[in-house]
Amino acid sequence: MSDAYARAGVDISAGNAAVSKYRDVTADWRHPNQLGAIGGFSGLFALPEDDKRALVASTDGVGTKILLAARSKRYSSVGADLVNHCVNDILVTNATPLFFLDYLAVGKLDPEVAGALVAGVQSACRAHMMALLGGETAEMPGLYAQDDFDLAGTIVGIVDRDQVPDPANVQPGDVIVGLPAIGLHTNGYSLARAVFTEAEYALPLPGDATRTILDALLESHPSYLHAVRTIQKTVAIKAMAHITGGGLLENVPRTLPEGAAAIFDPSTWSVPAIFTEIVKRAKLNEHEQYRTFNMGVGYTMIVSPEDGARAEAAFSGAKVIGRVVAREAGDEIVRFER
Repeated sequence: MSDAYARAGVDISAGNAAVSKYRDVTADWRHPNQLGAIGGFSGLFALPEDDKRALVASTDGVGTKILLAARSKRYSSVGADLVNHCVNDILVTNATPLFFLDYLAVGKLDPEVAGALVAGVQSACRAHMMALLGGETAEMPGLYAQDDFDLAGTIVGIVDRDQVPDPANVQPGDVIVGLPAIGLHTNGYSLARAVFTEAEYALPLPGDATRTILDALLESHPSYLHAVRTIQKTVAIKAMAHITGGGLLENVPRTLPEGAAAIFDPSTWSVPAIFTEIVKRAKLNEHEQYRTFNMGVGYTMIVSPEDGARAEAAFSGAKVIGRVVAREAGDEIVRFER
Protein backbone atom coordinates (compact mmCIF):
# COMPACT_ATOMS: atom_id res chain seq x y z
CA MET A 1 0.00 0.00 0.00
CA SER A 2 2.00 2.94 -1.27
CA ASP A 3 -0.51 5.79 -1.54
CA ALA A 4 -1.72 7.92 1.36
CA TYR A 5 -5.28 6.56 1.39
CA ALA A 6 -4.00 3.00 1.58
CA ARG A 7 -1.72 3.96 4.46
CA ALA A 8 -4.81 5.33 6.23
CA GLY A 9 -6.37 1.88 5.92
CA VAL A 10 -8.36 1.95 2.67
CA ASP A 11 -6.91 0.21 -0.39
CA ILE A 12 -8.83 1.33 -3.49
CA SER A 13 -6.90 -1.14 -5.65
CA ALA A 14 -8.02 -4.00 -3.41
CA GLY A 15 -11.60 -2.78 -3.79
CA ASN A 16 -11.27 -2.80 -7.57
CA ALA A 17 -9.80 -6.29 -7.43
CA ALA A 18 -12.73 -7.44 -5.31
CA VAL A 19 -15.22 -6.15 -7.89
CA SER A 20 -13.30 -8.07 -10.54
CA LYS A 21 -13.71 -11.21 -8.42
CA TYR A 22 -17.42 -10.53 -8.09
CA ARG A 23 -17.70 -10.38 -11.87
CA ASP A 24 -15.86 -13.69 -12.15
CA VAL A 25 -18.06 -15.57 -9.68
CA THR A 26 -21.29 -14.21 -11.19
CA ALA A 27 -20.29 -14.57 -14.85
CA ASP A 28 -21.67 -18.09 -15.38
CA TRP A 29 -25.30 -17.21 -14.65
CA ARG A 30 -27.54 -14.22 -14.32
CA HIS A 31 -31.28 -13.69 -14.20
CA PRO A 32 -32.81 -13.20 -17.65
CA ASN A 33 -34.29 -9.87 -16.57
CA GLN A 34 -30.96 -8.52 -15.35
CA LEU A 35 -29.61 -5.76 -17.57
CA GLY A 36 -25.91 -4.93 -17.59
CA ALA A 37 -23.17 -6.36 -15.42
CA ILE A 38 -21.91 -5.98 -11.86
CA GLY A 39 -19.64 -3.01 -11.20
CA GLY A 40 -21.70 -0.02 -12.32
CA PHE A 41 -23.17 2.73 -10.16
CA SER A 42 -26.39 0.71 -9.94
CA GLY A 43 -28.07 -2.36 -11.36
CA LEU A 44 -30.99 -2.56 -13.80
CA PHE A 45 -33.74 -5.18 -13.86
CA ALA A 46 -36.28 -5.35 -16.67
CA LEU A 47 -39.85 -5.18 -15.40
CA PRO A 48 -41.59 -8.50 -16.06
CA GLU A 49 -43.93 -8.31 -19.06
CA ASP A 50 -42.82 -4.74 -19.71
CA ASP A 51 -40.21 -4.24 -22.42
CA LYS A 52 -40.16 -0.48 -21.98
CA ARG A 53 -39.18 0.07 -18.35
CA ALA A 54 -36.62 -1.21 -15.86
CA LEU A 55 -36.15 -1.05 -12.12
CA VAL A 56 -32.85 0.45 -10.97
CA ALA A 57 -31.33 -0.46 -7.60
CA SER A 58 -28.26 0.45 -5.56
CA THR A 59 -26.95 -0.22 -2.07
CA ASP A 60 -24.44 1.94 -0.22
CA GLY A 61 -23.35 3.27 3.15
CA VAL A 62 -22.03 6.46 4.68
CA GLY A 63 -18.56 5.12 5.45
CA THR A 64 -16.37 6.31 8.30
CA LYS A 65 -18.09 9.70 8.26
CA ILE A 66 -20.30 7.79 10.72
CA LEU A 67 -17.51 8.03 13.32
CA LEU A 68 -17.50 11.82 13.14
CA ALA A 69 -21.27 11.94 13.47
CA ALA A 70 -21.16 9.62 16.48
CA ARG A 71 -18.43 11.56 18.28
CA SER A 72 -20.16 14.90 17.68
CA LYS A 73 -23.68 13.51 18.22
CA ARG A 74 -24.85 14.91 14.88
CA TYR A 75 -27.00 12.06 13.67
CA SER A 76 -29.69 13.26 11.28
CA SER A 77 -27.26 14.66 8.71
CA VAL A 78 -25.71 11.29 7.91
CA GLY A 79 -29.18 9.82 7.38
CA ALA A 80 -29.75 12.38 4.64
CA ASP A 81 -26.23 11.78 3.29
CA LEU A 82 -27.09 8.11 2.83
CA VAL A 83 -30.25 8.76 0.86
CA ASN A 84 -28.72 11.47 -1.33
CA HIS A 85 -25.72 9.29 -2.15
CA CYS A 86 -28.01 6.47 -3.27
CA VAL A 87 -30.23 8.84 -5.26
CA ASN A 88 -27.18 10.05 -7.18
CA ASP A 89 -26.04 6.50 -7.88
CA ILE A 90 -29.27 5.59 -9.67
CA LEU A 91 -29.56 9.04 -11.24
CA VAL A 92 -26.65 8.23 -13.55
CA THR A 93 -29.03 5.78 -15.29
CA ASN A 94 -31.65 8.54 -15.46
CA ALA A 95 -33.82 6.72 -12.91
CA THR A 96 -36.48 8.33 -10.75
CA PRO A 97 -36.44 7.15 -7.09
CA LEU A 98 -39.35 5.00 -5.91
CA PHE A 99 -38.54 3.60 -2.47
CA PHE A 100 -35.79 3.13 0.09
CA LEU A 101 -34.86 0.69 2.87
CA ASP A 102 -32.33 1.41 5.60
CA TYR A 103 -30.09 -0.85 7.69
CA LEU A 104 -28.82 0.30 11.08
CA ALA A 105 -26.33 -1.86 13.01
CA VAL A 106 -25.35 -0.89 16.57
CA GLY A 107 -23.35 -2.17 19.50
CA LYS A 108 -25.96 -0.95 22.00
CA LEU A 109 -29.32 0.32 20.82
CA ASP A 110 -30.14 3.87 21.92
CA PRO A 111 -33.68 4.65 20.74
CA GLU A 112 -33.01 8.40 20.64
CA VAL A 113 -29.97 7.98 18.40
CA ALA A 114 -31.74 5.45 16.18
CA GLY A 115 -34.70 7.79 15.89
CA ALA A 116 -32.49 10.72 14.88
CA LEU A 117 -30.72 8.66 12.23
CA VAL A 118 -33.95 7.41 10.70
CA ALA A 119 -35.43 10.92 10.87
CA GLY A 120 -32.63 12.06 8.58
CA VAL A 121 -33.35 9.19 6.20
CA GLN A 122 -37.07 9.97 6.20
CA SER A 123 -36.52 13.68 5.61
CA ALA A 124 -34.38 13.05 2.54
CA CYS A 125 -36.81 10.44 1.23
CA ARG A 126 -39.65 12.91 1.58
CA ALA A 127 -37.65 15.57 -0.28
CA HIS A 128 -37.48 13.14 -3.22
CA MET A 129 -41.12 12.00 -2.94
CA MET A 130 -39.70 8.54 -2.23
CA ALA A 131 -41.22 5.99 0.15
CA LEU A 132 -39.23 4.75 3.12
CA LEU A 133 -40.68 1.25 3.13
CA GLY A 134 -38.84 0.03 6.20
CA GLY A 135 -35.51 -1.52 7.06
CA GLU A 136 -33.62 -3.39 9.73
CA THR A 137 -32.14 -2.45 13.09
CA ALA A 138 -29.56 -4.93 14.36
CA GLU A 139 -28.05 -4.82 17.85
CA MET A 140 -24.73 -6.68 17.76
CA PRO A 141 -22.62 -6.32 20.93
CA GLY A 142 -19.16 -7.72 20.42
CA LEU A 143 -19.14 -6.87 16.73
CA TYR A 144 -19.62 -3.15 17.41
CA ALA A 145 -18.46 -1.14 20.41
CA GLN A 146 -21.26 0.21 22.58
CA ASP A 147 -21.40 3.68 21.01
CA ASP A 148 -20.56 2.59 17.45
CA PHE A 149 -23.02 2.09 14.63
CA ASP A 150 -23.17 1.64 10.89
CA LEU A 151 -25.80 2.91 8.50
CA ALA A 152 -26.51 1.60 5.00
CA GLY A 153 -29.44 1.61 2.63
CA THR A 154 -30.94 0.26 -0.57
CA ILE A 155 -32.74 2.37 -3.13
CA VAL A 156 -35.01 1.30 -5.97
CA GLY A 157 -36.03 3.55 -8.85
CA ILE A 158 -37.55 3.23 -12.29
CA VAL A 159 -36.50 4.35 -15.77
CA ASP A 160 -37.69 4.04 -19.35
CA ARG A 161 -35.14 1.74 -20.96
CA ASP A 162 -34.76 3.98 -24.01
CA GLN A 163 -33.85 6.87 -21.69
CA VAL A 164 -30.86 5.15 -20.06
CA PRO A 165 -27.71 7.10 -21.04
CA ASP A 166 -25.34 5.12 -23.26
CA PRO A 167 -21.59 5.92 -23.29
CA ALA A 168 -21.53 4.59 -26.85
CA ASN A 169 -23.13 7.90 -27.87
CA VAL A 170 -20.22 9.88 -26.43
CA GLN A 171 -17.63 11.03 -28.96
CA PRO A 172 -14.51 13.20 -29.16
CA GLY A 173 -15.43 16.86 -29.07
CA ASP A 174 -18.17 16.43 -26.49
CA VAL A 175 -17.82 18.51 -23.34
CA ILE A 176 -18.02 17.52 -19.68
CA VAL A 177 -20.27 19.57 -17.43
CA GLY A 178 -19.61 19.39 -13.70
CA LEU A 179 -21.80 20.08 -10.68
CA PRO A 180 -19.99 21.34 -7.57
CA ALA A 181 -19.20 19.26 -4.52
CA ILE A 182 -19.44 21.06 -1.19
CA GLY A 183 -17.18 18.76 0.78
CA LEU A 184 -16.01 15.18 1.07
CA HIS A 185 -19.62 13.99 0.77
CA THR A 186 -19.27 10.33 1.85
CA ASN A 187 -15.78 9.41 0.66
CA GLY A 188 -12.21 9.83 1.84
CA TYR A 189 -12.96 10.01 5.55
CA SER A 190 -10.44 7.40 6.65
CA LEU A 191 -7.68 9.64 5.30
CA ALA A 192 -9.32 12.82 6.58
CA ARG A 193 -9.55 11.39 10.09
CA ALA A 194 -5.89 10.39 9.88
CA VAL A 195 -4.71 13.96 9.25
CA PHE A 196 -6.90 15.78 11.82
CA THR A 197 -6.91 15.10 15.53
CA GLU A 198 -10.16 15.29 17.48
CA ALA A 199 -8.72 18.22 19.41
CA GLU A 200 -8.63 20.20 16.15
CA TYR A 201 -12.25 19.64 15.17
CA ALA A 202 -13.50 22.79 16.91
CA LEU A 203 -10.79 24.99 15.37
CA PRO A 204 -11.47 27.31 12.41
CA LEU A 205 -10.86 25.67 9.05
CA PRO A 206 -7.68 27.06 7.42
CA GLY A 207 -8.73 28.97 4.34
CA ASP A 208 -12.30 29.41 5.60
CA ALA A 209 -12.35 30.82 9.13
CA THR A 210 -16.16 31.08 9.09
CA ARG A 211 -16.41 27.32 9.72
CA THR A 212 -14.82 24.76 11.98
CA ILE A 213 -12.92 21.77 10.70
CA LEU A 214 -15.71 19.52 11.99
CA ASP A 215 -18.36 21.58 10.17
CA ALA A 216 -16.44 21.16 6.93
CA LEU A 217 -15.97 17.43 7.46
CA LEU A 218 -19.67 16.91 8.16
CA GLU A 219 -20.83 19.01 5.21
CA SER A 220 -23.77 17.30 3.57
CA HIS A 221 -23.73 15.00 0.57
CA PRO A 222 -26.13 16.79 -1.80
CA SER A 223 -28.62 15.21 -4.17
CA TYR A 224 -28.10 16.21 -7.79
CA LEU A 225 -31.54 15.08 -8.97
CA HIS A 226 -33.04 18.56 -9.24
CA ALA A 227 -30.01 19.96 -11.04
CA VAL A 228 -29.93 17.14 -13.59
CA ARG A 229 -33.66 17.29 -14.28
CA THR A 230 -33.44 21.06 -14.75
CA ILE A 231 -30.58 20.74 -17.23
CA GLN A 232 -32.38 17.95 -19.10
CA LYS A 233 -35.21 20.35 -19.88
CA THR A 234 -32.74 22.23 -22.06
CA VAL A 235 -30.14 19.74 -23.32
CA ALA A 236 -29.72 16.01 -23.88
CA ILE A 237 -27.24 14.35 -21.54
CA LYS A 238 -25.26 11.50 -23.11
CA ALA A 239 -23.68 10.02 -19.97
CA MET A 240 -23.38 10.82 -16.25
CA ALA A 241 -21.09 9.94 -13.35
CA HIS A 242 -21.45 10.33 -9.59
CA ILE A 243 -18.00 11.24 -8.28
CA THR A 244 -17.58 9.06 -5.21
CA GLY A 245 -14.87 6.56 -4.21
CA GLY A 246 -12.10 6.64 -6.79
CA GLY A 247 -12.77 10.28 -7.63
CA LEU A 248 -12.70 11.63 -11.17
CA LEU A 249 -10.01 9.13 -12.14
CA GLU A 250 -12.16 6.05 -11.65
CA ASN A 251 -15.73 7.24 -12.05
CA VAL A 252 -15.55 9.26 -15.25
CA PRO A 253 -14.13 6.35 -17.32
CA ARG A 254 -17.45 4.53 -16.80
CA THR A 255 -19.06 7.19 -19.00
CA LEU A 256 -16.61 6.91 -21.90
CA PRO A 257 -16.62 4.55 -24.88
CA GLU A 258 -13.58 2.52 -25.88
CA GLY A 259 -10.93 4.73 -27.43
CA ALA A 260 -11.97 7.93 -25.67
CA ALA A 261 -10.36 9.93 -22.87
CA ALA A 262 -11.37 12.87 -20.68
CA ILE A 263 -9.28 16.00 -20.19
CA PHE A 264 -10.17 18.26 -17.27
CA ASP A 265 -9.14 21.84 -16.57
CA PRO A 266 -9.02 22.23 -12.75
CA SER A 267 -8.89 26.02 -13.08
CA THR A 268 -12.56 25.97 -14.11
CA TRP A 269 -13.91 24.99 -10.70
CA SER A 270 -13.36 25.84 -7.03
CA VAL A 271 -11.82 23.37 -4.61
CA PRO A 272 -13.33 23.55 -1.09
CA ALA A 273 -10.84 24.62 1.56
CA ILE A 274 -11.11 21.30 3.41
CA PHE A 275 -9.46 19.52 0.47
CA THR A 276 -6.64 22.03 0.28
CA GLU A 277 -5.84 21.41 3.94
CA ILE A 278 -6.01 17.61 3.68
CA VAL A 279 -3.86 17.58 0.54
CA LYS A 280 -1.25 19.73 2.28
CA ARG A 281 -1.16 17.65 5.45
CA ALA A 282 -1.16 14.28 3.73
CA LYS A 283 1.27 15.47 1.03
CA LEU A 284 -0.88 14.05 -1.73
CA ASN A 285 0.31 14.14 -5.31
CA GLU A 286 -2.12 14.94 -8.12
CA HIS A 287 -2.97 11.31 -8.79
CA GLU A 288 -3.71 10.64 -5.11
CA GLN A 289 -5.86 13.75 -4.80
CA TYR A 290 -8.12 12.94 -7.71
CA ARG A 291 -8.34 9.23 -6.92
CA THR A 292 -9.21 9.68 -3.24
CA PHE A 293 -11.47 12.76 -3.23
CA ASN A 294 -13.98 14.45 -5.50
CA MET A 295 -11.82 17.61 -5.23
CA GLY A 296 -14.83 19.89 -5.70
CA VAL A 297 -16.69 18.04 -8.49
CA GLY A 298 -19.62 15.97 -7.26
CA TYR A 299 -21.26 14.93 -10.52
CA THR A 300 -20.42 15.02 -14.22
CA MET A 301 -22.49 15.02 -17.38
CA ILE A 302 -21.32 14.66 -20.97
CA VAL A 303 -23.15 16.73 -23.59
CA SER A 304 -22.62 17.77 -27.20
CA PRO A 305 -20.20 20.71 -27.61
CA GLU A 306 -22.98 23.06 -28.69
CA ASP A 307 -24.90 22.24 -25.50
CA GLY A 308 -22.17 23.09 -22.99
CA ALA A 309 -23.07 26.77 -22.63
CA ARG A 310 -26.78 25.94 -22.58
CA ALA A 311 -26.26 23.50 -19.72
CA GLU A 312 -24.35 26.18 -17.79
CA ALA A 313 -27.18 28.65 -18.33
CA ALA A 314 -29.84 26.12 -17.32
CA PHE A 315 -28.60 25.60 -13.77
CA SER A 316 -26.52 27.88 -11.56
CA GLY A 317 -23.35 26.05 -10.56
CA ALA A 318 -23.15 23.85 -13.65
CA LYS A 319 -19.85 24.46 -15.40
CA VAL A 320 -18.03 23.08 -18.42
CA ILE A 321 -14.91 21.62 -16.83
CA GLY A 322 -13.50 19.28 -19.46
CA ARG A 323 -13.78 17.66 -22.84
CA VAL A 324 -13.72 14.25 -24.48
CA VAL A 325 -10.85 13.45 -26.84
CA ALA A 326 -9.68 10.45 -28.82
CA ARG A 327 -7.42 8.25 -26.76
CA GLU A 328 -4.10 7.29 -28.24
CA ALA A 329 -2.19 4.17 -27.26
CA GLY A 330 -0.55 4.69 -23.89
CA ASP A 331 -2.70 7.71 -22.96
CA GLU A 332 -4.34 7.88 -19.55
CA ILE A 333 -8.13 7.73 -19.67
CA VAL A 334 -8.45 10.80 -17.43
CA ARG A 335 -5.89 13.56 -17.30
CA PHE A 336 -5.63 17.20 -16.29
CA GLU A 337 -4.36 20.33 -17.96
CA ARG A 338 -4.11 23.95 -16.89
